[in-house]
Amino acid sequence: MHHCIIERYESLIVYLFMKLTTRFALLFVLLHNISFFAIAQQSPQVATVAPGVKKLTSGQPEKFSPYSFCGEKPMVAEMSRLPEAKLPFNVNDIKINVSDRGAVIEIPLDNEEQLYGFGLQMGSFNQKGLRKKPIVNDNPSHDLGYSHAPMPFYVSNKGYGILVNTSHYTTFYCGSTAKNTGAVHVNDGKSGNSVEELYKNDRPASGYVAVDVPGVQGVEVYIFEGPDLINVLQRYNLFSGGGALPAMWGLGVKYRVKADFNQQQVEKMADYFRANDIPCDVLGLEPKWQTTAYSCSYVWNKDFFPDHDKFIDTMKTKGFHINLWEHAFVNPKSPLYVPLKNKSGDYLVWNGLVPDFVDPAASKLFADYHKDTFVLKGISGFKMDECDNSNLTTGNATWSFPEHSRFPSGINGEQMHQVFGVVYQKTVYNIYKELNTRTFLDVRSSNAFASSYPASLYSDTYNHHEYIQMISNSGFSGLIWSPEVRESRSVADLMRRSQTAVLSAQTLYNSWYLQNPPWLQINRDKNNKNEFMENAKAVEADVRKLLNFRMSLVPYLYSAFADYHTKGIPPFRALVVDYPTDPKVFNIDDEYMIGQGILAAPLTENSDERKVYLPAGNWYDFNTRKKYPGRQEYIIKTSYTDLPIFVKEGTILPLARPVEYISPETRFELTCYVYGDQPKPFSLFEDDGVTFDFEKGKYNTLSLSYQNGKGVVKKTGAFKGSRYYLKSWEVIR
Repeated sequence: MHHCIIERYESLIVYLFMKLTTRFALLFVLLHNISFFAIAQQSPQVATVAPGVKKLTSGQPEKFSPYSFCGEKPMVAEMSRLPEAKLPFNVNDIKINVSDRGAVIEIPLDNEEQLYGFGLQMGSFNQKGLRKKPIVNDNPSHDLGYSHAPMPFYVSNKGYGILVNTSHYTTFYCGSTAKNTGAVHVNDGKSGNSVEELYKNDRPASGYVAVDVPGVQGVEVYIFEGPDLINVLQRYNLFSGGGALPAMWGLGVKYRVKADFNQQQVEKMADYFRANDIPCDVLGLEPKWQTTAYSCSYVWNKDFFPDHDKFIDTMKTKGFHINLWEHAFVNPKSPLYVPLKNKSGDYLVWNGLVPDFVDPAASKLFADYHKDTFVLKGISGFKMDECDNSNLTTGNATWSFPEHSRFPSGINGEQMHQVFGVVYQKTVYNIYKELNTRTFLDVRSSNAFASSYPASLYSDTYNHHEYIQMISNSGFSGLIWSPEVRESRSVADLMRRSQTAVLSAQTLYNSWYLQNPPWLQINRDKNNKNEFMENAKAVEADVRKLLNFRMSLVPYLYSAFADYHTKGIPPFRALVVDYPTDPKVFNIDDEYMIGQGILAAPLTENSDERKVYLPAGNWYDFNTRKKYPGRQEYIIKTSYTDLPIFVKEGTILPLARPVEYISPETRFELTCYVYGDQPKPFSLFEDDGVTFDFEKGKYNTLSLSYQNGKGVVKKTGAFKGSRYYLKSWEVIR
């Protein structure tokens, strides 16, 4: 009997314990879900961080974000001069949900909005309705978002920009998704029944841009206000420290010699340029200048350059700047290998170290060596190659470090890939900044908040139309792009590519696998056998004419870059930036503005004519001086030696007498062309062109105006030198 009572008591105790445990478990789950819900649905903190710039913060933002590597402070005074703006939506309508997966951001999107940006995109222009994944990749493919310079930043023609401050691989659904809201939807008849129609997904925007940021515990979102699209870009560039102002000589012509050229061969090439009166400011040396290249030793190859110091000095006396090719992977034979051994990632690339440029100590070691070994000896710049990632679209492209790499600073491989180009160019650029000497670098990767770095991007791809498109896309993201010229399929291809190069931020011929300039022989094999075309001299003369125009344009371009630095206005930008309400320009990716008054419409080899749309206002064909009313399309024909550009009515265009190279003593002889009867004043920027003294106020502004049939020049400023001589004025009506 006692035994039965005991059993009953035990059963009761077990029952009560299970009941209590269940209730505690239910309470725990409920509290956990409430806690999770609170985290997921919490309202982001909103702060104004600069005039017209707001930052939304939710959760715990990542440590290694793009803005954490921005080397310059916002130019607040300049930003405050921009017009006030009002967003087309309420900031509180931006939703940020943080979960164990990461963060999801939803930004309102109007059906009429057009979206642009995401860095140096290739294969797409208007991003509305697309899924973009801006990931660094050495071979951009289709319109996926893979790029040499990916950026988690897009802008709207409604007058705002959104930057997600993350270095993780992030996906943007640009109005391409629709949520299950519980409502019943019926077929509207638009989709049809064909597979093609079903997969097209060309319905109106979903009402928001969804951003998927995996692997984070929180996120920051920067909002750049307008009111106009151009003001958005100004705010972004000024917030990044102002746009880059390269050394004046960097706006001349750059020519990269064959990879295995020795000292004598480079000197011979330099003599060729000067003997034939072909403009050239920079000669670039490719891998063989150093003892090992893949990975790099950063040591002069004495078999090829037995007296490199004398070589640099000799080139300088002839007006040439020397640029050195390299990448960041440090060979065991390099003097930098031992010092960087414990300051690099845990994986090698081409048996070389990957320096942790996020660590200031590693950056300083790399920079100090370059300063003492090269910069103080007269090297004017570097080409920073392979600082992107191996091609993620093919399984056999495995040369770069993996995404799971770890670095002493704590950054992982995925994040490092995204920011590697920025921290690399920042390391090299700061050498020149500290020495008060300007440069113009070449780089194969970049990311957000890098507007202030004078580094021009390039690519191993070679599609001409995409190269033109990338000029337009670069302006949305504070980037500089070089549509370089290599070999060509025909003389027509060579000349059209040369025209595009002349009408870009950097005019670059890359002959790293050509014995001779491509205008002497377009065929690669024959070029390397020194077999020239029968009409080589005629083609050379045509190229000379184009390059002379480039040199004539330098004062205008230099002033456009000055506006980039001080006002944040991109010197090269898509038409939609200046005309955001004109539907005709929403998808034009092969026309762009240069400075305030020039519209460029490059041609490819496929035709000697093309369709050109001219926006509002009147425009003048630069070559024929014919006047065209705007808001219309025209068919234009442009010869190989003319430039496919139009000048906006009201523009004063200063053009210089061509020079073969730009020295500190160069004084440009200018002719000012006045387009129309009521020209707007043009501000010409004047300084020494080689130092950062302009940041201390040592520059002049030459205000050019045309009044009562007479040209007027008003000069103000603290620069004591003189860069320009106004020779004449010419009115074009």
